[in-house]
Amino acid sequence: MTSFISHTSIDCVNAYELSEWWKQVLGYVDVDGDPNLPGHEECMILDPQTRHSVLFIEVPEPKSAKNRIHFDLRPREGTRDEELERLLGIGATVVADHRGKYGPGTAWVTLADPEGNELCILRSQAEVDAPG
Repeated sequence: MTSFISHTSIDCVNAYELSEWWKQVLGYVDVDGDPNLPGHEECMILDPQTRHSVLFIEVPEPKSAKNRIHFDLRPREGTRDEELERLLGIGATVVADHRGKYGPGTAWVTLADPEGNELCILRSQAEVDAPG
């Protein structure tokens, strides 16, 4: 017997605002018939292609340390650096820049979302697959 991941949950201060930010990042949408609204203490978004979902749950305490789990994001289109600029433009902040640090194929940038949760932006699959 095994289990599967039903959805990914993120504790936060403002479920609606953070879910709206992540919808821009991932291209996810609200669940049909269950729209997220300001003031909701739980907001779920889902990938319209894969049906993966992320649930944002309001908690009283703020984030206090580095995440023990985080998202590694790969751009669906364009390059890592283009996606990095897009995410910075909508409110992400750079935590650490590892581009070129560990050799070819390992370059990523660690970011934080508006509530300080870490995420990494990797090179696109086209960049990984490119010769040279």
